[in-house]
Amino acid sequence: MLDVLDKINSFLWGTPSLVLLFGTGLFLTFMLKGLQFRKLMYAFKLAFTKEKPSASSDQSEGDISNFKTLMTALSATIGNGNIAGVATALTIGGPGAIFWMWIVGLLGMATKYAEALLAMKYRVKNKNGEYSGGPMYYVEKGLGSKWKWLAVAFALFGAFAALGIGNSVQSNTIADVMSTSFHIDNLVTGIVLAVLTGLIIFGGIQRISTVASFFVPVMAFLYIGGSLLIIVLNYDMIIPAFKMIFFYAFNPVAAAGGFTGIIISEAIRSGVSRGIFSNEAGLGTAALIAGNAKTDHPVKQALVAMTGTFIVTIVVCTMTGLVLLITGFWDPTGGAISGVEHAPSLDGGALTSAAFGHALGVVGEYIVSFSVIFFGFSTIVGWYMYGEKCFEYITNYRFANSYRLIYIFATGLGAVANLNLVWAFADMSNALMMIPNLIALLLLYKVIASETNHYFNEYLPMMEAQPKRKAS
Repeated sequence: MLDVLDKINSFLWGTPSLVLLFGTGLFLTFMLKGLQFRKLMYAFKLAFTKEKPSASSDQSEGDISNFKTLMTALSATIGNGNIAGVATALTIGGPGAIFWMWIVGLLGMATKYAEALLAMKYRVKNKNGEYSGGPMYYVEKGLGSKWKWLAVAFALFGAFAALGIGNSVQSNTIADVMSTSFHIDNLVTGIVLAVLTGLIIFGGIQRISTVASFFVPVMAFLYIGGSLLIIVLNYDMIIPAFKMIFFYAFNPVAAAGGFTGIIISEAIRSGVSRGIFSNEAGLGTAALIAGNAKTDHPVKQALVAMTGTFIVTIVVCTMTGLVLLITGFWDPTGGAISGVEHAPSLDGGALTSAAFGHALGVVGEYIVSFSVIFFGFSTIVGWYMYGEKCFEYITNYRFANSYRLIYIFATGLGAVANLNLVWAFADMSNALMMIPNLIALLLLYKVIASETNHYFNEYLPMMEAQPKRKAS
């Protein structure tokens, strides 16, 4: 079964799918006239400041604030892929992979914007009085009932993917770190994670968003702070590192010793694929939480959502990449390119941990260990919301507690299980989530353009011309 799934995933995540993802981002960027660049600072202002209501506007409808919506989405997006995924991209694609990761991230901001906009426009209220949005709703309501089969397919694969990529895989990674760094048995870690997950997810979206609003800043401070410390201590290597990124984006890495070299196509493929896995732009996941935002116009939350892609790719992934380049740990030959003498023979998160340890000693290793724990647990919590939204669509808002129990069980099981098969199923589910989502984005481009033009040409000028009232 694993061999069959590997072949399916090789096809689903092959060149056609990557071209579809890249092409959709490029199309939306041109269609929106580079909105993600023109309105980036305004988008950050919306995300991190509390708006004063207009004297003539109604109370914004929704469940949680723009900030909490962003933090919940980031809690699921900023994960161990930002630690292990970037390391893998560098060892396979060389320094140039970082450049192509930037490109797919910048284009992905337009994709994430479109997803969140449509999620807000076509969101509905569920039986609990909470809002629900996501690709299944804008597929069905935006494209019509004849497309409902596509909406159901997205929801089905989304509910399953949450149990794998968003849950069991994360708990397994956390258990490995707890065992290696702190000598805690995997079963104990699994039980603790299951209990903590249950306490949070049974508290509903308000508790989940509150936890995410705490975890995301803490783990960002911890990991980015450690990365910046290494970069500052090695400030003389910053410019050479950037030179390597830009040079090897368009030039092959020469063979040296036992190192066979890296061709340009590998840099592009690694950067694009790992960039997509790290920021999830195109998978439709952020749209599943965007519909809960308190806002008075879909474009506002869409702008906030796209800042998440910038934070994940341009900030967090770049930090990891610079640390690996500066320390030389990206180079499988132990210094043929970088000049740093070592022989890591490691991959993924272990390689990043070794790089931090090389630069900061045992403190650096603990920074990565705690980051993996924080990243992993916040991903478990954040992805639950994605899975729940998909599950409630399939079951018409019934059996929510059943899914919660399954999710909690998967958390504990993941800590002690062999997850090769789960990884394969989850990879397949992610790809099958992506396809209906991208189809909907391309077919609904006129709606995206219309809502965007209405906001910037009519709604925003009108709101700015009116006096503000004191927030209650």
